[in-house]
Amino acid sequence: MTKDIATPIRTREILNNHKFSFKKSLGQNFLIDVNILRKIVDATGLTQEDGAIEVGPGIGALTEQLAKRTKKVTAFEIDQRLIPILQDTLAPYSHVAVHHQDILKADVKSVIENDMQDVRRVGVVGNLPYYVTTPILMSLLEQDLPVSGYTVMIQKEVADRIAAKPGTKDYGSLSIAVQYHAKAKKVMTVPKTVFVPQPNVDSAILHLELLEEPPIKVPDKDFYFQVVRASFAQRRKTLLNNLQHNLLGKEQKQEIIQALEEAGIDSQRRGETLSMEEFSRLSFALYPLYNQG
Repeated sequence: MTKDIATPIRTREILNNHKFSFKKSLGQNFLIDVNILRKIVDATGLTQEDGAIEVGPGIGALTEQLAKRTKKVTAFEIDQRLIPILQDTLAPYSHVAVHHQDILKADVKSVIENDMQDVRRVGVVGNLPYYVTTPILMSLLEQDLPVSGYTVMIQKEVADRIAAKPGTKDYGSLSIAVQYHAKAKKVMTVPKTVFVPQPNVDSAILHLELLEEPPIKVPDKDFYFQVVRASFAQRRKTLLNNLQHNLLGKEQKQEIIQALEEAGIDSQRRGETLSMEEFSRLSFALYPLYNQG
C-alpha cells in the first residue's frame, strides 16, 4: 500500500527527489493534510460510478484521493515540470489521465465527452491558484459543461463573497454571477498552516451545485449583468447614482427613476441590498431605455 502523498514528509520527499522549486507566478501551494483532502472529496458527493475533472493537480495529492473514490479522474496541469512527477506519484492509478494544458484554454467539454463516457456523472474539483480563481470558475460556469457541480479550495475571502447573501458586506456582483449558475455553499475554512509553501491567507472549501436553469428570468443575460455591475460600481452610492454614472447617463435620470418605480425599488437603496430577483425586475424595467438607441 502506497503512503498518502499529502503528508509533510512524503511531499518533501517527492519535491526533493524531483528537485522541484515552487513558482510564485503560478500560485503553487500544495496541501499536506490528508484529512482535509478527504473532506474535499466528501463534499463532491462523487462515488465509484462517477468521474472527476481536476484543475491543477500539483504533485497529485488530491488526485490520489479522488482516484481512490471515483471511476475516472482527468486532471489539467499547466506546469510542464509537474508532468513527470505526476506520472510517478499517480502510477498506481491507471484510471487517471493528466493533460498538460491551461484549463482556461482547454476544450473541457470535449475532454468530458471523450474521457467520461462510462461514468454516471462528473464533478469538477480543484485546489485553485488564488491569482486566477475567479477567471477559472467563471470560464467553466459560462461554458455550461455537462457536470453536476464544482468543489474547489479557494481563498476564504473569495468563498465568502461567492456564497454571500443580499445585505451583507461580502455580497456583490461576483456572488450574483456565480449564483446565477449554481447554489453556493461554504463547506469549511482551511487554515494556511496546512499548505506548503504557506500562503498569507486562509482558504475555504466551496461547493457549487449546478442549477438546471437560472433562478431568475432576464430580458438579456449580458444586460442583466451590466445592470448588476453598474449597481455595485461604487458601493457607497445609491442605485440611482450608480445607474446614471455607470449605465445610462445623467440625462436619463427621470427615466431611471421611473424604471426603479416600475420595478418597485426605492432609488435611494444601494446595490448590495437587492436580491437577484429584484435585479431581474430592474433589468426588465431598464431594458427598453438601454435598447432604444
